[in-house]
Amino acid sequence: MSTKMVSYTLETLPELTAEDIASLEALAARPDSEIDFSDAPELTAEQWKKGIRGHFYRPVKRQITARVDADVLEWLKSQGRGYQSRINAILRREMLAALRAAAK
Repeated sequence: MSTKMVSYTLETLPELTAEDIASLEALAARPDSEIDFSDAPELTAEQWKKGIRGHFYRPVKRQITARVDADVLEWLKSQGRGYQSRINAILRREMLAALRAAAK
């Protein structure tokens, strides 16, 4: 017996039926005290300290055309394969530094 894999996007998701909506509303109305956490124990403070933010996050890549000084491009390429990834890493580092500075 083979099972067909079904894949949806936001555009192709089927509409919720009245039964689906009623089921979701019934779940939302239940108090938190009825939630069974026995198979998912609460994390300790020590476990939270070891957590890594964004470990599974993979940003969407977009292809662009950018003009870069020839000497900068040659330097990036001279570092070996992956110069485009290095460009992205440099830009991300600067973006995060600017965001941190703006947050202060």
